[in-house]
Amino acid sequence: VKVEEVNVKGEVISNNSLKPAESGQSVHLSVDSGLQSKLFETIGSVVRDRGFAGGAGAVMDVKTGELLALVSYPEYDSNIMTGRTDPKAVQRFLTEPGKPFLNRALAGLYAPGSIIKPVIALAALNERVIDPAKKILSTGQLEIPNPYNPKEKTIFKDWKAHGYIDMQRAIAESSDEYFYQIGGGYQSQPGLGIARIDKYLTMFGLSRPTGIELPEATGTIPTPEWKARTFNGEAWRLGDTYHTAIGQYGMLVTPLQMVRMAAVIANEGSLVRPTLLKVLGTTTPSEQIPISKHYFDIVHDGMRLGVADAGGTGHGLDVPTVKIAAKTGTAELGVSKARVNSWAIGFWPYEDPKYAFAVVMESGPRANTIGGVFVMRTMFDWLAVYLPEYLK
Repeated sequence: VKVEEVNVKGEVISNNSLKPAESGQSVHLSVDSGLQSKLFETIGSVVRDRGFAGGAGAVMDVKTGELLALVSYPEYDSNIMTGRTDPKAVQRFLTEPGKPFLNRALAGLYAPGSIIKPVIALAALNERVIDPAKKILSTGQLEIPNPYNPKEKTIFKDWKAHGYIDMQRAIAESSDEYFYQIGGGYQSQPGLGIARIDKYLTMFGLSRPTGIELPEATGTIPTPEWKARTFNGEAWRLGDTYHTAIGQYGMLVTPLQMVRMAAVIANEGSLVRPTLLKVLGTTTPSEQIPISKHYFDIVHDGMRLGVADAGGTGHGLDVPTVKIAAKTGTAELGVSKARVNSWAIGFWPYEDPKYAFAVVMESGPRANTIGGVFVMRTMFDWLAVYLPEYLK
């Protein structure tokens, strides 16, 4: 600990040591600098080229929780901040609309959209809400009676009509209508209800700290209690459950929580603690989620179908070098819904998962088709050439 007296020119004119330095233990980071640099470069390129406000990404070992990459873009130059030699640059950091001081990976809060559907599927299987082979008809929208005017219908849109689909196809094609029904119920199809949705999302790490060594945000799972506090006593409605079941409404998550969620899906129930420190012969802290391996296998197959099938939303990740399982998400923003967050989460290799990933591209134009999937496709193509050991 040292106290310095600095003049207006940033020059140190006196100092006093209050506590001398002591040698500590060696710190071994888990981060792979090559992987980290390439992910930062790729996210930055897409932000600049496609009009996103920013982006974040992470790659994690699904068994140990070691983070191989943890990226937030845009970033500030720490050398400028500590050197105190370029006040104009510091002022630019402070006023830049991209918020470079926000660590998006740890403290950025985003609506997740459809990337939470695998957890809703696992919850529905574990609670015996639906048989995974049962097919639900997706016509492109769900209609329920308007509670204020029974002669009118309240309509909940799907992004397209999927026809008759089972659970694996619903995950692969990301059918909103399917997840509305297993989330909130519809006619003869029972739903989880908001209490059980909240229970399972919390089990998978949402709305609570991950335990990483750095400050982090925790996010929100919408519930009747949350709505009453936030909206001056308003009652919870079925439509709120529908929207929560597809990762919208008031749900907020961090990219770190999402890579952790992808990891626990990949390793079939072990909620590991993310760490930036190399795990050297120590036991990784974890919680075991009580869901059958058989149910995880069903969801794994749905996420793999989303990549391998031409109709899957993650088909852009169908690379020849490794089998990937993934889930995409497009979370609509604001009243006009003109901008979206573009997500991609998943794990690889599909047969024996070792690594999980999560990428969010923040607030881009709705019509843009380049986002989270493109970032990860670029990364997998790069890994095949420069770090092929990660694909084995």
